[in-house]
Amino acid sequence: MVIDFHVHCFNPKIAEKAIARLSQVSGLTPYTAGLTEQTVKLFDEWGVDRGVLLPIATKPTQQTVINDWAAEQDGGRFISFGSVHPDAEDLCEELDRIKLLGLHGIKLHADYQEFWVDAPKMDAVYDEIEKRGLPLVLHSGHDWISPETPHCTPERAAKMLSRHKGLTVILAHMGGNGQWQEVYDLIAGMDGEVYFDTAYGSSCPEETMEKLINKHGADRILFGSDCPWDNSFDIKEKILRLHISDGDKEKILGGNAKRLLKL
Repeated sequence: MVIDFHVHCFNPKIAEKAIARLSQVSGLTPYTAGLTEQTVKLFDEWGVDRGVLLPIATKPTQQTVINDWAAEQDGGRFISFGSVHPDAEDLCEELDRIKLLGLHGIKLHADYQEFWVDAPKMDAVYDEIEKRGLPLVLHSGHDWISPETPHCTPERAAKMLSRHKGLTVILAHMGGNGQWQEVYDLIAGMDGEVYFDTAYGSSCPEETMEKLINKHGADRILFGSDCPWDNSFDIKEKILRLHISDGDKEKILGGNAKRLLKL
């Protein structure tokens, strides 16, 4: 089973506006208009069995609506995560509701939600996520919304990880988009349930990806695309070209995700 661990879709009510804004900010041409049915068609073309849907609550007031919609998409071709906003007064209650909805984890994006990943105020948030046994996906490294001040650098992520060794964390974009030497030096090989995903993998050179996989271990790498901003097929082909064993490629393309999500 091939599982794309990093996929974005939107409620049809906001999809057009969201995609237009993100396209303008990033300068990227999306592969979809942010709709689930378009993404499923691309999964069929790209040879992807299932995708992990990662919504982001950019305002505290968005949590409930976003998580309700994510729960409606769960099952079939999608495995849905939920999202909370660190400034929400009802964060703990929403985490409980996420568990009741059957969502499989939490997505946070420090740049869009405007927090520093290692800020002391975030420790309580991470603790509450860990208490509920939910894996956490964090955007890591460069993002177009704040290109000069990434809020989750490898240095900051390493500090946070050292304080939360019991939390399962997936650092997107091979641990830090565009900051892979720092990832290699500070995070790769770190003990604990620390994973990298390959989202937006077209920007990571193959040699760099191999080095990170070899140091961190193929058991803790998850195939992801960041669709609609990159495509699963090209990243899958890149993984298949890497000078690693066939067994490790199978783990990355789906085996690790199945184990982590207990599928």
